[in-house]
Amino acid sequence: MKRDPYPQRIVCLTEESTEMLYLLGEEHRIVGISGFTVRPARARKEKPKVSAYTSANIQKIVDLKPDLVIGFSDIQADIAKSLIALGMEVWVTNHRSIQGILDFVVRLGAMVGKADQAIQWTEAMVVKMESMKKGNEGKLRPRVFFEEWNDPLFSCIGWVDELITVAGGQNIFPELAAQSLGKDRIIADPYEVVKRQPDIILASWCGKKVVPQKIMARPGWQELHAVQQGHIYEVDASIILQPGPAALTDGLDILHGLIQKVM
Repeated sequence: MKRDPYPQRIVCLTEESTEMLYLLGEEHRIVGISGFTVRPARARKEKPKVSAYTSANIQKIVDLKPDLVIGFSDIQADIAKSLIALGMEVWVTNHRSIQGILDFVVRLGAMVGKADQAIQWTEAMVVKMESMKKGNEGKLRPRVFFEEWNDPLFSCIGWVDELITVAGGQNIFPELAAQSLGKDRIIADPYEVVKRQPDIILASWCGKKVVPQKIMARPGWQELHAVQQGHIYEVDASIILQPGPAALTDGLDILHGLIQKVM
């Protein structure tokens, strides 16, 4: 019998690797997931939860005997260090762009013997995005403020900035999008948003419900076109702040639909 040379027991410390492995039909390899995983919904029922975002149950991971642990970003560096010290194989991605997401998908696919299928998926996403951009040619591009957190207030990360452009809008803080860490995307003076006059406000407070009334009550924000026209919308963090398939599928579709409201 031919031996399967690919990882047999994978722990996914964040959601994007879990969702992509399910999309590739390789979910049988997953033995542990993040407690924040919501996509696909069945994963929460089928797989044990072993981590949050900045913390993990190291002993529980050890007990699962994984032959590969997949994490995301420098924020999980301490978790990765602890697991590596115990002799585990760890792959931590650190992508912050659309191209980074596409590259991540191809690499993940190759690691489980599904390189061709992963490439086909990324090619389909590129076609989708090119078609959307073409459909927006010649149209007015609404000014978008994407609020990734409210206290302190900070603007969106790189891939969200790029997706806003694909969806037909223009991010009012493009200079902040290149910063990978939230602390470097803080808007020190919230009145700066008023000065840049967004046509639409999209908010995604990761881990808690967006309260539009709090946004509208900020000093001076009643002057905003977006507030006056009622264009304040919540975008579920699980479909836009996950640097994986969700952002390029449902996330992009939702951004497009909302931006179209003010085009």
